[in-house]
This record gives sequence, C-alpha cells and structure tokens, in this order.
Amino acid sequence: MTENFRLLPCGDSAVTVEFGDSIRAENSAKVSAFTEQLNKQPLSGIMEIIPTYRSVTICFDPTVLAYEDLEKQIRKAAKRRRRHAQEKKRIFILPVAYGSEFGPDLQRVADHAGISPIEVVRRHATRIYRIDMIGFLPGFPYLSEMDPTLETPRLASPRTVIPTGAVGIGGKQTGVYPMESPGGWNLIGRTPLLPYDPSRTPPVPYQTGDYIRFLPILRAEYERLAKAVAAGDNLIPWEEG
Repeated sequence: MTENFRLLPCGDSAVTVEFGDSIRAENSAKVSAFTEQLNKQPLSGIMEIIPTYRSVTICFDPTVLAYEDLEKQIRKAAKRRRRHAQEKKRIFILPVAYGSEFGPDLQRVADHAGISPIEVVRRHATRIYRIDMIGFLPGFPYLSEMDPTLETPRLASPRTVIPTGAVGIGGKQTGVYPMESPGGWNLIGRTPLLPYDPSRTPPVPYQTGDYIRFLPILRAEYERLAKAVAAGDNLIPWEEG
C-alpha cells in the first residue's frame, strides 16, 4: 500500500511527518488520528509531539531512541490510524457574549459581509468548529469550517492588548484568545471561561481534533459565569458528538 505521508528529518533530534501540502480538513483529520495513535503507546525517548494543520513534528532524544526505531513506530502508528479512525468527537461548549465592549469589531465584520451584526452572531454560533491546531499561545485553538461569508481580513494595525477569552475572526478562521496578548484578529465576542488555566488538570482541556461550539449569552449570564470562574469553577463543559 502506498504511504500517504512523508518523513522529513529535522536535524538529529526531530522528524516531521507530513500528511499533505495544504490546509484542508482531510489533512487535519489525518494529523489528529496519527497523533492519537502515537500518544496511545508512548515510546521512551520521545520528548514532544507537535501537531499542526498538516504535519506532526516529533522531538526525540537520540541517545535514548534511535531514528530507525522511531521510524518503525511512526509507520506502525500511521497504519493504526487508518484502521482506528476516530468515530466519536468531543464538542466543547464556550458561552460567548457578542458585541458591545465584548466584541468591538462585530460591526466591522457585519459591514464586510454585508449583513447585520445579529446575523453575524447567528452564523458564527450555528457552526461546530474543528480544532485544526493549537498554537501562538497555550490553548489558542485555530478553528476551521467557519461560514465563508464571515471571512474578514485581519486588522491593519494589531491591538497591543486583547483580553482573555476574546473570540476573533482572522481571515478564514475563528479562534479564542486564552490569555491577554497582542493580536490582529477582529474581536466579535468574549467568553468568561478560561481556555487556559495552569491550576486546572489539564491546563487546556481540548486538543487538536476536538471541536468547539459557541453559545450566545447575555451580559447577565456572562457576569454570573465570570464570578463563578473567579471563585474557582472553571470547567469547560463538553458533549460527545
């Protein structure tokens, strides 16, 4: 059987397993399933597994794990991936207050799409988004499958400070800022929950291949949930799909 991946050595202590040359849901699904198989049977000497949109980079200790042995494990995981593709999915639910000070760019997105802010919210919140990659910040999910009418260019001048929990749109993608940081995405709302919480185990509850659904809430509910989070209740609910 022809292999549907490429092995790209990265120096003497890392290798990239590439499943395609473009950002596509099909390639992202392959990455998720392959990473899951590697994590099911961890190999001594593997230091870190880094999944992206279309590839997985594996960092290893060459004094513990020979490249030849790692390559064998990679090929086994790739075969198991094809046999045991994930059938069920975890959908994490993030409540979001849209517009006003929570989403200062909601009107900009609406104007760019030629629709009302209410329609932006409806289209944004009716999709279930796949987490294609986590990066930029711990717990920042790059989400695909957004309604194409909501595609909006990034800001010409990025903000120096974006609040924790801000929900934004950047080009064809949407995502959530897990902590305060600079950024150039269009902010349309904010969740009171903390995608990244170092006091929680694990600090980031979701992973590449999981899904996120946004639930519109009013200000009163946002404030209630924010108080609960401040009191230590920061579990992010999820359901099986």
